[in-house]
Amino acid sequence: MKGQSEKIAFFVAVIVAGLCSLIYELLISTTSSYFLGDSVKQFSLTIGVYMAAMGLGAYLTKFIQRDLLDWFVKVEIALGLVGGMSIPLLYLVFDQLSTWQYELVMLSITFLIGVLTGFEVPLLVRILKTYYPLKSNLAYVLSLDYLGALIATLLFPFLLLPFVGTFQTSILFGMINVALGFWIYRFFTRRLSVQKKNWLQVAALVCLLFFLVLLSFSGRLLAHWEDGFYSHRIIHSEQTPYQKLVLTQNKEDLKLFINRIIQFSSDDEYRYHEALAVLPLELARRRQSVLILGGGEGLLAREVLRYSEVAQVTIVDLDGAVFELARQHPRLRQLNADALYDPRVQLVSQDAMVFLKERDQVFDLILADLPDPSNESLARLYSTTFYRLARERLRPGGLFVTQATGTFHTTKAFWGIYETLVQSGFEHVYPYHVYVPSFGDWGFHLAAGQPLVPQEIDPPPTCRFLDREILPHLFNFEKDIRNPGNLEANRLDQPSLLAYFLEDWEKFRKEKIH
Repeated sequence: MKGQSEKIAFFVAVIVAGLCSLIYELLISTTSSYFLGDSVKQFSLTIGVYMAAMGLGAYLTKFIQRDLLDWFVKVEIALGLVGGMSIPLLYLVFDQLSTWQYELVMLSITFLIGVLTGFEVPLLVRILKTYYPLKSNLAYVLSLDYLGALIATLLFPFLLLPFVGTFQTSILFGMINVALGFWIYRFFTRRLSVQKKNWLQVAALVCLLFFLVLLSFSGRLLAHWEDGFYSHRIIHSEQTPYQKLVLTQNKEDLKLFINRIIQFSSDDEYRYHEALAVLPLELARRRQSVLILGGGEGLLAREVLRYSEVAQVTIVDLDGAVFELARQHPRLRQLNADALYDPRVQLVSQDAMVFLKERDQVFDLILADLPDPSNESLARLYSTTFYRLARERLRPGGLFVTQATGTFHTTKAFWGIYETLVQSGFEHVYPYHVYVPSFGDWGFHLAAGQPLVPQEIDPPPTCRFLDREILPHLFNFEKDIRNPGNLEANRLDQPSLLAYFLEDWEKFRKEKIH
């Protein structure tokens, strides 16, 4: 067993083992971030528990004195089974458990994967001592293990997540892990006793067969899981490198969901988009150039383009797939009135903060139709830094408007955004809210460097919702949703808004579960 082929086989095993283990942790962290938000917390918990468990697994190998190859094959089969089932199990329990119960299950799976991963390197180092002294042996194993981790970090965001998805990637790499154990078993079959050969072979083949069946039914399982969440028929489902896009339809009602969060319903979206677009357009001194941050589905642009004075509309959305969906899907094109084909419209697939930082162009209006601040990446788009960048991109007399979450279910978050705008240098900030049946009572903030009287504008007759009579009511807040005071501004290094949002949202989620 001292041939070159044996050494190569073990080196391949080291790379694949490192690759699979890190993929599992990326899958668990990403899935939990999708479900619960707060990606820093989810990745921190997963990495911390995983590393600690690896240490425990490495320590436990001291009690294994013989049959090292046998143990390595067992570990790979067990790791493949646990890792491969990790995401299907998390999908299964998420809607059934409270947040802390879900996190307990998630961390238990992570811990078990970490312990099993901790076995791998010590076992391989000891097995490879047949070929190399400890010094070289350890260097080879660790360097190849880290190489596998590097491959995982490149494969996951650029290939696996956008084209395979978390659910099927989990199953696929579970199969790879089991297949690795089976291959090592077959390659070094003479190193194992006859009794153990049969047991390991049957175990590996059963696991592989199980995963093949699960993979073949994964599409149906995901469809069933999605159908259980979405109350209406799914007409489009797409995993992009950034998010999951789902369109549903019920009779004439079209809904868009991003990561299971509703973005609009065609039954009432005009209320939201008129509130976000018409007020600043009517108040603006100039309205030749408009910047829309977010809004890649084209509905906000539809409202802006109704004004003939508008000469240019720049829409910045991180995910180019949203633009493609809005330009290609017949129902969505009908709803946005082909706004993205208008020659006045320029589409930019870029992060909103990067766009504001890198571009020198200034605008008469900036409309922020961004997702709610449910994680750190999104919360920074509601920070003092972001709002100062936006203020710098406004012409003198220009206006900035942002959607600002629900006023009832996320009251602290709504007023936290107000406080952030005030501390970002906007001298005049006007909070207002609109009832949108699909969302509830929804909030906005209008910010300017000069005083305004938004209650007295006269909306155009093309509006389906806004009129002069209703306007004063939009700026009045009932007692239970008024500013509670003592709220901190949201800053990049201290994302207080994320804490406010998640605290409020968790209360709402508990109500839905129970």
